[in-house]
Amino acid sequence: MIDGALLLDKPVGITSNRALQEAKRLLRAKKAGHAGTLDPLASGLLVLLFGEATKFAGPLLDSDKEYLATLKLGERTTTGDAEGEVLEVRPVNTSTAQVAVVLERFRGAIDQVPPMYSALKRDGVALYKLARKGRTVQRAARPVRISELELLGYEPPLAQLRIRCSKGTYIRALGEDIGAALGTGAHLAALRRTGAGRFRVEQALALERLRALAAPGERLLGLGELLADFPATELDAAAEARLRNGQALKISGLQAGLRALYRADGALIGLGRAHAEGELRALRLTQAADKHRKTL
Repeated sequence: MIDGALLLDKPVGITSNRALQEAKRLLRAKKAGHAGTLDPLASGLLVLLFGEATKFAGPLLDSDKEYLATLKLGERTTTGDAEGEVLEVRPVNTSTAQVAVVLERFRGAIDQVPPMYSALKRDGVALYKLARKGRTVQRAARPVRISELELLGYEPPLAQLRIRCSKGTYIRALGEDIGAALGTGAHLAALRRTGAGRFRVEQALALERLRALAAPGERLLGLGELLADFPATELDAAAEARLRNGQALKISGLQAGLRALYRADGALIGLGRAHAEGELRALRLTQAADKHRKTL
């Protein structure tokens, strides 16, 4: 049984699912998932999950993401990226200082309208499928947070940005909104994910390198590494048994929130949620705790 995570550097031109399925085949894994997809035109970090690791996709999906994005000012497209047809062309007479001033508006908490070319669904149908038929539907704005937005370079009409943002942020929509604020229009010319939570693309393995490995399973991260950012709680055998039987534990002094649960020997039990009243409940538990050690 394959249990663990693989940090993959996805190339441009393939879907995240294709990359996942190839990695699953190479690892001979029975169960696989991910912690956030990338569009085919985007490259960079994919956190692929196998076996027991798929149980922890939720918290990993919730983590902040970091990107390097290239915006092309002066052109709006149907999709908001380089794949779409050009809808409008405008002159670009915008200075570096003007770009910097506009970027300031998008730092912090903002409301963002999801793009039509997205996997969000309306009445069970993905929005991008409606968009391909020429349909547009009303989308409610959603709160997101742009914690970092840095202008790395600007040579009109191209602006290079580094972005760190909350889950659910659409970089294409952010690029279009920045272009609208500048009065030039814009679309996303290139995108690379450089970080997801505590993981960096520098740690990732390129797909061609994965294909060449004789033992690709050796590159898997253990479950303890996936949960290393969460505060840890150690449980004895009796407490673990009660938790696995669906009972809540009363433990005073725990701060409310998610907690990684371990045995005394460092084996991972799973993920729990502590409540303000000192109650700890299981959220996701492993089947074989003795296989998954705590990361020190």
